[in-house]
Amino acid sequence: MSSNLNISFNPDILTCLANLSSDEVFTPPKIANELLDQLPKEVWSNKNLKFLDPSCKSGVFMREITKRLIKGLEKEIPNLQKRVNHILTNQVYGIGITELTSLMSRRSLYCSKKANGKYSITDVFKNEQGNILYEPKMHIFKLNKCIYCGASQKEYSRSVELENYGYQFIHYEDPSKIFNMKFDVIVGNPPYQLSDGGHSRSASPIYQLFIEKAKQLNPRYLCMIIPSRWFIGGKGLDDFRNKMLNDKRIRFIADYKNSSDVFPGVDIAGGICYFLWDRDNPGKCQVKTITKDNEVIVERKLNEFEIFIRDNDALKVVKKIKKLQINNGSTLSDLVSSRKPFSLPTNYVPKKSGIPCWFIQKIGMKYADKRDITDFNFLLGKWKLLIPKSPIAGQTDFSKPIKMYYENNVRIAKPGECCTESWIVAGAFHTQKELLNFKSYIFTKIIRFLILQAVVSQDITKKNFCFAPNLSNYNKVFSDEILVKEWKISKTEWEYIDSKIV
Repeated sequence: MSSNLNISFNPDILTCLANLSSDEVFTPPKIANELLDQLPKEVWSNKNLKFLDPSCKSGVFMREITKRLIKGLEKEIPNLQKRVNHILTNQVYGIGITELTSLMSRRSLYCSKKANGKYSITDVFKNEQGNILYEPKMHIFKLNKCIYCGASQKEYSRSVELENYGYQFIHYEDPSKIFNMKFDVIVGNPPYQLSDGGHSRSASPIYQLFIEKAKQLNPRYLCMIIPSRWFIGGKGLDDFRNKMLNDKRIRFIADYKNSSDVFPGVDIAGGICYFLWDRDNPGKCQVKTITKDNEVIVERKLNEFEIFIRDNDALKVVKKIKKLQINNGSTLSDLVSSRKPFSLPTNYVPKKSGIPCWFIQKIGMKYADKRDITDFNFLLGKWKLLIPKSPIAGQTDFSKPIKMYYENNVRIAKPGECCTESWIVAGAFHTQKELLNFKSYIFTKIIRFLILQAVVSQDITKKNFCFAPNLSNYNKVFSDEILVKEWKISKTEWEYIDSKIV
């Protein structure tokens, strides 16, 4: 048996795996080790600690944990085979997200798809699963949604022959019953989202459920890799964001603005982050912002603002402008309309006559039935600046300069004109002159930079304007030169702003 322990594999197969999808991404060994490096060194020399990966795909976390424990416990358990047996049977545990990934994980950890197989590096297990479990779970639907994960009944009520993505770890009221034990360290890279049966490719996030279940187990440490979209909140994430930002046990966040820097070839809008949650050591959080060319580390309070500003350099600019208390602290979020400003959805069918209406750009100006329109905010009779709800469509790498609002992707709607959900009303005014002045304000790089600090995906709503001041009046044409002077933006700050906005 000991001969199996000395086999070396080159190259590392886990660096070569193709991803299941952009929602279930294999973790490269390099990133898995970066995450594990955040744990205190003493955990690797403690033979009593128990480690869990609740969302195994390739088994990379368990494999790298085991390698570290083999080295760290060398003095305490000198015999290699006894050391491996102890680690694999008493310390390292996992839960596969599918039957296939459970087999892959056993192959990575035990060097055999069966824990008790001929080529397994341990001969202690009496069953095939070992400490890597997989139990397919059925969704329990109520009001067309799974009560555990929110999966759409329309999408995931499937025959037993098909994968239903009923992830075991989050389909228990009490996940501690899966192994009937307490875990000291929980690490992983959970699935990111599930289709929710909505329009087009609509999907709801699911990774936050793995984190909440993990916290329910009350481990000493928790580390997970997840999309950075939670910084802003949004679909199903507002409550989760608030809990995370106000949790002083989050002591480290590594934020990659480009997902390809973590997962080569994988495009996840807004980037990827991983974090360390330290149960017994609350305090400020070290935030490490990472791009291909630069790394910046700053110790911060996560809950300084309702929305997390991921860019440490941008934070200084936002705080500086906030201190000015322009118009008593009013922001453009107070002015910008909600989605569906006239209650017309994106797929609203144009009419041959009626109220002039702006549709998606490829349709342009058509008509809407007056009976289908609501105007609760009295916008219809004013001059309106219409801005697209997805002004940066097509760009997911936020480490590069962003092109947001410009002449060809906004529209001016005259009094009497409305729009569908494809547009939101950035501002509505009684005169055309006020509107054009407001438009010049929105077009400044400084304002677009401030808007960008609350954006991590392609869609933008009124809440994303929370860092841009709403002026008391728009009685002049604005430029960056004017705002730099009035707001005392330094040369260094301006150069940084200028580098981030096209």
